Amino acid sequence: MNRLVLALVAALGLAVGALGMLLVQTRGETDVRAYLLEHPEVIPEAMARLQERESGKAVAQVADQVTKPFGSAWSGNPKGDVTLVEYYDYNCGYCRASLPLLKQLTDADPKLRIVYRELPILAESSRNAARMSLLAAAQGKFQAFHDALYAGGQVTDASIAAAARTAGVDTGKLAAFTPTADAEIVRNMETAGRLGLNGTPAWIVGSRVLSGALPLEELQKAIADARR
Repeated sequence: MNRLVLALVAALGLAVGALGMLLVQTRGETDVRAYLLEHPEVIPEAMARLQERESGKAVAQVADQVTKPFGSAWSGNPKGDVTLVEYYDYNCGYCRASLPLLKQLTDADPKLRIVYRELPILAESSRNAARMSLLAAAQGKFQAFHDALYAGGQVTDASIAAAARTAGVDTGKLAAFTPTADAEIVRNMETAGRLGLNGTPAWIVGSRVLSGALPLEELQKAIADARR
């Protein structure tokens, strides 16, 4: 069980206890059970609010590790007033499906910056793709590689090499660069664990943690909320 989940469980216990005490003070002890039975929506609403609060604290503790891009692994406005972070895996079909959505976001919002973070959890080829992607980012060629690999179909050593050629990545530097790439991947894995991320795509915007394939409108709402 990761640290964020443990924190949520502990905080939930405190919140439920506090809710019970408040109800006792305002309604009397004998009314507490009846009130909760009549209004069961109170508990999930409290849990959702508590989870958002605890996630926000966790994001604040690792903000630099989340929002500072690796090399050129970003798109949109480099000085944007809001940063949307995507944790992704090149073998993740939902991440692939999100690619045009992210372009829609940056095209429609000139003040948005998107940061891409490698989270290769699905296959060994995911890690190989992440290493090459990070090398591309270190050489200022992330977006070209990113788009070419997604356009290349199934992720294999051959498709990774083809995407690198298309993007003009100097692959001769990969062997020497691999320890740097692996260190970045480990940092991303550790940060993802602290934030309770269990799959891809996962999103960080402002103090919020979101998971899964989300519609454009939901991401736009989260971005708007972060601006408030």
